[in-house]
Amino acid sequence: MKNQRVVLASRPAAEATVQNFRLETVETPPLAEGQVLVRNHWLSLDPYMRMRMNDMKSYAPPVAVGAVMVGGTAGEVVESRHAEFRAGDAVVAQGGWQEASVLDATQKGVVRKVDTSRVPLSAYLGAVGMPGVTAWVGLTHFIEPKAGETIVVDAASGAVGGIVGQLAKARGCRAVGLAGGPDKCAYVKEELGFDACIDYKAHRDFASLAAALDAAAPNGVDGLFENVGGLLLDVVLSRMNAFGRIALCGMISGYDGAPMPISNPRLLLTQRLKLQGFIVSEHMPLWPQALKELAEGVGSGRLKYRETIAQGLANAPEALLGLLKGRNFGKQLVKLA
Repeated sequence: MKNQRVVLASRPAAEATVQNFRLETVETPPLAEGQVLVRNHWLSLDPYMRMRMNDMKSYAPPVAVGAVMVGGTAGEVVESRHAEFRAGDAVVAQGGWQEASVLDATQKGVVRKVDTSRVPLSAYLGAVGMPGVTAWVGLTHFIEPKAGETIVVDAASGAVGGIVGQLAKARGCRAVGLAGGPDKCAYVKEELGFDACIDYKAHRDFASLAAALDAAAPNGVDGLFENVGGLLLDVVLSRMNAFGRIALCGMISGYDGAPMPISNPRLLLTQRLKLQGFIVSEHMPLWPQALKELAEGVGSGRLKYRETIAQGLANAPEALLGLLKGRNFGKQLVKLA
C-alpha cells in the first residue's frame, strides 16, 4: 500500500517554515504479529509539535531529522494481526503525519477503539481526545475549582481553552476567556457560554489589558489555565487572589524562542500561589474519568466545540504554522480521507 507521509526535513533556526518539512511517498511494510494497519482519516495538529521540532531539553524527545512528524490520528483499521482489532474498526492512535500507519497494538495506549455512534470520529482528536482531557486534568486536578470562583483561560477559543471554560461553568464558576479578535470573543461568549472574553489584540500593553481584566473579573482571579505565557500570563498573575492556582499547560508565545519575562514574580510568594506545569500523558489514570464526562457532554450536545479543517496531508505544514499564529478557530485538523 502506498503511503504519503511528512517528515522533519530540518530544524527551525527560529520561526518554523514550510521548508522544515518534506512530503514523501513510501510503501507500507508487511504486518508483523500484533500489528495493525490503519488508514488515517484525520490528523490532529497541536502546539506541542513546534517544540518537538527543536533539539532541546524537554518533557519528550525531539523528532529526529528525517523521521515522520509526531501527531494524533483517527482512522479505520484496514488489516490486523491482533486479536482485539478487526478491519473496519474505528480507532485513534499516535499515527503521525501520514496517510497510513503500522502500529504495534500489543503496546498499551498505542491504538484504541472508539465508538462513533454518538461522538464523531474527528472529535476523538479534540473535545473527546487529548485536548479535552488536557482541559479536564488541568482544571479539575490542578486548579480544583470551587463554585463561585473566577477561572481565567487564555487561547479560550482553541481546542483546549474552549473546553476549560465550559467545564468551569458546569462547576458553578465564572469563566473569563482571552482570545484574539472580536469573532473569537463572540464565539467564546455566545456559543461556549463564557461570562466574559477579552480580545487581547485590542489591548497590547500591560495597563490596557489589566484594565480589561479588572472589568471582566472584578473579584480577582482564583484559577488560571495558562496556554500562552508572555504578557497574558504577566497580567493575569498581577490579578490573582491569595491561594490562587495556576495550571501551566503551554507557553505558545515563546515556542519560537522569544523571551517571556514576568515583571513581578514576587506575587507567587505574596499571594501564596500554586503553579503546576503538567503534561497530560503523565496522568493516564485520570483519562477514563475525563473521557467519560467529555463523551457524555459531546454526545448530549452540552459540550460545544469547533473545528478548522485543512484538506490533504500536503497542507499540514502550513496549517501548523497557522495554528501557531492563532489563525485557526477551535481544533485544527487535517482531513486525510
